[in-house]
Amino acid sequence: MAKTDRKKQFWNNAEYVFFALIWVFASTVVTQIIIGRLMAWPLGTKINEPVWSGVYSVLSYGGALGLTLFGLPKIWKKWKTSREELGLNGLPTWTDIGLAPIAYIVSTLLALGAVTLFSLLPWFDAEQAQDVGFSVLLGGGERIIAFLVLVVLAPIMEEIIFRGWLYGKLRTKMGMFSAILLTSLLFGIMHFQWNVGVNVFCFSVVVCGMREFTGTIYAGILTHMLKNGVAFFLLYVL
Repeated sequence: MAKTDRKKQFWNNAEYVFFALIWVFASTVVTQIIIGRLMAWPLGTKINEPVWSGVYSVLSYGGALGLTLFGLPKIWKKWKTSREELGLNGLPTWTDIGLAPIAYIVSTLLALGAVTLFSLLPWFDAEQAQDVGFSVLLGGGERIIAFLVLVVLAPIMEEIIFRGWLYGKLRTKMGMFSAILLTSLLFGIMHFQWNVGVNVFCFSVVVCGMREFTGTIYAGILTHMLKNGVAFFLLYVL
């Protein structure tokens, strides 16, 4: 390939990667803002109640996923995707199930080490609480809603968007390590807190690696469910 052709290919790939990152960020944030504003108009402060927080989460995740998987290809056909590119080909295997607890332990230890290092910086608050949209004082039915949103819905949707669509797209244009780094950086940034961002960055690195190993995102979804399930137990049960 001629030097000019390589240069052109490089910039085409860079443009593709940049757009994929911006699209995921914008579609996710804009959907949250629009859904939040539309719901706050008739509901007011009731939007913070568990039932309405659950509805907000469903609509926000659904909107972001819909824009990414269906809206974008309608506008620009080259962004059409497949189940294989999303990492949803086939069905979960016993290998996926067995890898989930291992990946959870590895990502937890990695995050613990990273947070410990960042804690040496004066501006880093390792104890800052994460706003998950639900009060810790939940009744029985409210707790079920929070469980379905945080432990079931969020892991599935986030894995499809980030380790599925985004990582799948980036991987077609760049090497594994670059794709893992960019996907994980954006995933950390999207949580808008330093301590949480460092934690989920480490998590993303591990589950991206599992996608490379298994060829799907099923192990990542299960690991994400396990991670959120443990956090849910500690926060809402204990």
